Amino acid sequence: MEGFPAVFYSEPAVLGLLANAVSAFLVCMQNFSLFNTSIAAGGVENILAGVHLILIGGVAQLIAGFLSFRKYDHLSGTSFIAFSALWSSYGATRIVLGSDSLSQNNSSMPALPEIPVTESAVSGLVAYIVIAFILSFCSATVNYIMPFVFGAITLTLIFEAVGLFGRWALVVSGVLELIIVLCGLYGAAALLLKGITQRYVLPGFGNALFNVLLLGSANRSSSSTVGEEKKKNTKYAEPMALGYLCDTISAFIMAFYCFGYMKTFYVGAIWISINVLSQICSSYYSFLRDDVYYGTKFAFHGIFWLVKSWEEFILTFVLTSGDVAKSREPMVGDWFFLAAACVFCFLSLNKDVLEIIHNIAFALMTVSTIQQIPFMPSYIFFGITSSIFTAISLYTTFASLVNSIAEKVLIPIGNIVISSAKFQDVLMCGRRHLKKSDQELNVTENLTSRSSDPLFYLCNGLAAISAIQSSLSDHTQAYLAIPWVLVPGTIIQLYVCRMDVQGGRKFGSVLPFCYSAVWATWVWLRLAGPSLNLSANNDGGFTAGAIAFLVVNVFLIALAAHANIILLFVTLGMEAVIVCFLLFTLERLPLPLEITVLSVFGIFCLYGLLGSLANCIFNKELILMGPAIYKKQESAKSDEVSESCLVPLSRRTSSLRTIAQILEGGGVCGIPTDTVYALAASCKHPDAISRIYTIKERPSVKPICICISNLEQLRVIQPPFSPLLWRFMDLVYPGGISCIVPKGEWLKRLGVGAAYDKVGTQDSIMIRVPDHTITAHLTDMTGPLAITSANPSGESDSTHHDMVITRLSHKLDAVLCDGYSNELVGSTVVNCTKIDEGSITILREGCVAAAKIMQLFERAKNTQDML
Repeated sequence: MEGFPAVFYSEPAVLGLLANAVSAFLVCMQNFSLFNTSIAAGGVENILAGVHLILIGGVAQLIAGFLSFRKYDHLSGTSFIAFSALWSSYGATRIVLGSDSLSQNNSSMPALPEIPVTESAVSGLVAYIVIAFILSFCSATVNYIMPFVFGAITLTLIFEAVGLFGRWALVVSGVLELIIVLCGLYGAAALLLKGITQRYVLPGFGNALFNVLLLGSANRSSSSTVGEEKKKNTKYAEPMALGYLCDTISAFIMAFYCFGYMKTFYVGAIWISINVLSQICSSYYSFLRDDVYYGTKFAFHGIFWLVKSWEEFILTFVLTSGDVAKSREPMVGDWFFLAAACVFCFLSLNKDVLEIIHNIAFALMTVSTIQQIPFMPSYIFFGITSSIFTAISLYTTFASLVNSIAEKVLIPIGNIVISSAKFQDVLMCGRRHLKKSDQELNVTENLTSRSSDPLFYLCNGLAAISAIQSSLSDHTQAYLAIPWVLVPGTIIQLYVCRMDVQGGRKFGSVLPFCYSAVWATWVWLRLAGPSLNLSANNDGGFTAGAIAFLVVNVFLIALAAHANIILLFVTLGMEAVIVCFLLFTLERLPLPLEITVLSVFGIFCLYGLLGSLANCIFNKELILMGPAIYKKQESAKSDEVSESCLVPLSRRTSSLRTIAQILEGGGVCGIPTDTVYALAASCKHPDAISRIYTIKERPSVKPICICISNLEQLRVIQPPFSPLLWRFMDLVYPGGISCIVPKGEWLKRLGVGAAYDKVGTQDSIMIRVPDHTITAHLTDMTGPLAITSANPSGESDSTHHDMVITRLSHKLDAVLCDGYSNELVGSTVVNCTKIDEGSITILREGCVAAAKIMQLFERAKNTQDML
């Protein structure tokens, strides 16, 4: 995804609408073919239809949703990812139905346990019916094509659910699916033409059925208060509605099961698992928006639904003995879920009332899962709380989506309970008790915590507490703990690795990756080992692995010493956990020791979750995590080295002045541009440009371009450019295009002067005019800058200031921090030295597609012909 040029997500709704149309057509054809035959007879047809639905309706539409979020399209991003989960789940159900039919009709195939697919699929379809209705209603506030597509999907789902019990409904569903096909194809064609012509050729988009503002009037007090607290990011759409939508679906399916409408949870586990993938997407885009709270929350909820669904799957499908579920022991991990839910309830006190209610409802649901409650009342209680949570999540989904589209608070969500300033004072109470006076409080903004740290602590804490189950239960009961340890400890922790890599830290993913391997090995031996006939000292392989983990974790402890005390304690705790694992492989493990070690480790992780989440939300160390041990023992000289590279924030005018002064003094800085981050040096200092080559380890044969703030700077000095070149540059500047033009004395009049021989080649120079306010203002203050991408030569571009800091800060004078870059790749390089001969050459295709540039060139030539 990160290698896609910007043009590929200019109109991603084309792909989403086509995916819906093709998926509906597949289901329509199958419905018509199955109308005159029994559904059970369509084994192969169901399997083929299911595979196609997953690939087309699932994967293709998932890509469309990703690209829509990058286009800042709230509705399309939420809708396409939601419907991607729908088609994938329905496709998986078709595969299960087809496999069940084949096993019953083919005596040579091994018999499968009876799977009541019909009752299981109904719960998922009913949940998506409500969601599809909300999406169709909200889409009516944007255009008048999507409401027909989404509305037809809503009606189709109704008759598909009825068709599971009566085949007559398949015909009605087929007719509605043809409507989806027709409307989807028309909508895709309209958007495709709009993307090509840059205007609306066919009607349907650009005009809504009704104005979203008609839904209500903004609550002034609430709106203004939320505006102060809400983090705004114009690069990615808001993923909160998608996260709440996924909560709605998972909770509804679970409630359906708890009330006894489903006898087994085989298909239900599949639907929830696919839905959780969508919720992880909402968590991912929350992290991309630097919103640690929602990124961690939605991942936490996804863990809960995955663990609970696969626990019920094991109970109802794998452990088939009659009273297994009634006699199972309490799952210790439920208590950690409850504690983590309370953490979110507390940290949401500075958010709106609706968010607090949502967190309280989730905490109540975790209370209902405590298995000390007797068997039948437990499921009834869980079903009731899931139903309440479903209703709250549904309203929150509608409010989030409408308010995101309108960019106003139209649907009431309540006021902020505690202001950000007051809540920070509350969080600092603990620090004040440890300090003698307020003057000793040093609340820093440059934290060692990463945005993925809260989820890291959450995953390891839950895995550790859940692993206690292997010590408390027999082999049969310990088998239930497999998803409890495997999902957070391994699966979601690999997602944490991905988020660490996203931040640009080369070694940031080592810690969660190694710990995911530890928990995966724990599951393999301690929980699944008895069923796989694995003994503790099987060939000594696990003993050797435990020793290897001990050695590797020693290095991780050394790395944690550079971070903070809590992370150091967690790594030390993991060392003790691995020691217990080693003793188990040697059959010398006292179980009380293991329970104590896992419990202490889980407590440290719970505190780490609270502290890192609170500190990341406010970007201040409000809850003590402790200093870095290694820095505390270092000399003053190392402190001077760490402070040599300034990291001011771009939103401050003083930051621009600071960077300008450094550049004017001959320094080299990392700066944001309209594409990716760049290294900049003033053209007044040739030595600084030479430093760029050293910093990047860039071959001297590769030239460096210059950056100016606007095209008028060139017009003033009147370079000898042809009228065609001027018209072409008027079309492409400012923007993510770099034009190579003939070099000449005009560069000295531009202000390049002493750096004339340091930039460009002997005969040509590449010019950048970024479409970026910060870069433009900075260049106005300094004059022309020599710039090149801010990455070591041969490595990927830096798309976040953290990547620049991690890679090059020890060589730079400053990095202007502006968050994520506007693009994922650099500018497109166009050779215009032969433009007078009627041709240009694309030397490197970047964020602007070559086809788009050729269109602009043809437009420039046509303008010349008309003149």
